[in-house]
Amino acid sequence: MNGFIEFIKTIGAARLAAMGVVAAGLIGVFIFLSYRLSQPQMSVLFADLAFEDSTEIVSQLDSLNVPYNIRNNGGTILVPQDRALRLRMTLAQQGVPTSGVVGYEIFDKTNALGKTSFVQNLNQLRALEGELSRTISVIDRIKKARVHLVLPKKQLFSREKAEPSASIILKVRGTLDQAQIRAIQHLTASAVEGLNPGRVSIIDESGRLLANGSKGESGEAAISSIDERTTGIETRLKNRIGSLVGNIVGPRKIRVQVKAEVNYKRTTLTSKNFDPEGQVVRSTQTKEQTSVAQESANNDAVSVGNELPSTGQEAGNPNSPKNSENQNSTEEVVNYEISSTSKTEITEAGKIQRISVAVLIDGIYTKAADGTSQYAERPAQEIEKISALVRSIIGYNKARGDTVEVINLRFAPEPVAEELEAAPEGFLNLTKDDYFQIGELVTLFLISLLVLLFVVRPLIRRIVTPNEDQPLGIEGGGQSGDGASAQAGSAPQLTAPDGTPIPNQDGVPQLEAPPIPKTATAAAIEVAQIAGQAQENTVNRVGELVKHNPSEATAIIRQWLQEAA
Repeated sequence: MNGFIEFIKTIGAARLAAMGVVAAGLIGVFIFLSYRLSQPQMSVLFADLAFEDSTEIVSQLDSLNVPYNIRNNGGTILVPQDRALRLRMTLAQQGVPTSGVVGYEIFDKTNALGKTSFVQNLNQLRALEGELSRTISVIDRIKKARVHLVLPKKQLFSREKAEPSASIILKVRGTLDQAQIRAIQHLTASAVEGLNPGRVSIIDESGRLLANGSKGESGEAAISSIDERTTGIETRLKNRIGSLVGNIVGPRKIRVQVKAEVNYKRTTLTSKNFDPEGQVVRSTQTKEQTSVAQESANNDAVSVGNELPSTGQEAGNPNSPKNSENQNSTEEVVNYEISSTSKTEITEAGKIQRISVAVLIDGIYTKAADGTSQYAERPAQEIEKISALVRSIIGYNKARGDTVEVINLRFAPEPVAEELEAAPEGFLNLTKDDYFQIGELVTLFLISLLVLLFVVRPLIRRIVTPNEDQPLGIEGGGQSGDGASAQAGSAPQLTAPDGTPIPNQDGVPQLEAPPIPKTATAAAIEVAQIAGQAQENTVNRVGELVKHNPSEATAIIRQWLQEAA
């Protein structure tokens, strides 16, 4: 203990303070490293959250005692990676997050008693808008959606009926195609009673109009719709050809282009045909007629008896006719019905009038003995089979002018793409997050090593190394004790701290005077005089040494300048 205490005394207060600072810094660095290394790897739980959702999620995480980090002013919440998926399921079960909108759950926490019809209708409108916003946000490329509905009230004794309308603002990633925009319109219209898809207006976050909401399509909107339908037909045929033929020649060795001419005119054709060979009897009418002509003796006499039918007394009647003549006639009328066929044909818009297909395929590559790749064209028989396959896919019709061209040409090399495909998926199956964590740990290790080498190590050397600011064995602060101790003894020789005798002005070594009783002040003055004289002599000796040895003195001064402070 005595040695340790003496060592502490020799170090001094300044060095002790420096050692304390270094020790505290080292302890702080090691605490930070241990804390950072013990922290779990964090991953995103939810991003782009509304303030209400962030508040609800944070309260739920606090109740579950789960560590978390908040970034982007509460828009992003990070949790331990191994618990992120389970936490998402747990929060989803509780209906969190709600994306800052209110859905039909608004009716779960309110009491209907005491609510006016106006409040109930307003809550229903809010719930419908919120549910539509959530549903639209599920669509790919849509980050956030906001829906406004205008539902006119039914007016009594009114012949005119106001139609409902809707306006939607979207925050998207990238751009939306027209098919997605029309899908959003129809989705909204199907969820609202009496709403027509043409009455739905859609804009994006930059204020660009995606759907104007005018009822029906006309002008540029109709032309755009026709182009989209044609593109859809061409894309569908192109994908079918590429998928099937790509399995034969390879997915990266085929290029397909399809051009479709589509008729978007709606045609209605009505025709009526009569078949003379298909006649049938519709009705038959028969008429028979019989007439009798008589000749009498008195042909000129006209009487009633001559006009009466003959009776049994006619034989004795002198006025009866001498002879009679009977006449019979038959008339038959037959009505025939001729068969007829009436046909109405309606040709809807979208009929394909003509299809042109161009297929470009690569050749066959073989590896030569020297390791180089050799190109060879595909056989004509194989090209013909591919052409027949393409014609079957598109429903080839020569009458309408369809054309199919399959050409074999060499593709330009793609060394970059091939190298990327040949690259391994990952070393030791490490993910991107694992690489980031390893990089962070390596960075912390390098920083700690640099702190130890360039900060801690020089400080420790400065502390444990003796003070060598005054070379040649000269110490300016240790003469007080020596001078005080010189009071004892009888006429000892005065010496410097390095042991050399101190001469007087004549060059003779100076001897101490015999001790005489002095006061404390006089003794202190005497000791100071002796120390001053010793320092003066030492300085003179140093000057002589520098004068006679200039090169060594210069080297010593350079060494002092190069030493760390």
